[in-house]
Amino acid sequence: MADPYEPSAEELRERSTGELFKRLSEDTSKLVKLELALAQAEMTTKAKRIGAGAGFVGAGALLGLLAAGAFTACVIALLDTFMATWLAALVVTIIYAAIGGALALQGKKRIERGTPPVPEQTIESVKEDVEWAKTRGTSATR
Repeated sequence: MADPYEPSAEELRERSTGELFKRLSEDTSKLVKLELALAQAEMTTKAKRIGAGAGFVGAGALLGLLAAGAFTACVIALLDTFMATWLAALVVTIIYAAIGGALALQGKKRIERGTPPVPEQTIESVKEDVEWAKTRGTSATR
């Protein structure tokens, strides 16, 4: 469906080159502003999601730390019945370090996969706009 505010091809042919360039400049300016607004909205949405996720990770880490402290005391007390206290503490420390390292590597991999900090939709939209402008430019010279 044709836009009622858009001039027809015949009306555009009747306009001067200066008018057409002025219109092109205005339309390009409007398009750039709209693309920037889209990029801003997309980045705001991504930032909110990442912020909420970081809050949950922080709260989980704090509670996990408290639980790990209590569990550590329990395991050391249990191992103390079979070996010296210092050796029991060392065994628990080594086990925790290994588990913590594995979890940190998994978390790093997931963050790298999950959050590209670029406005992907806006980039695609700009590419489409450029292609559209190229086709309009070639059809206008016919």
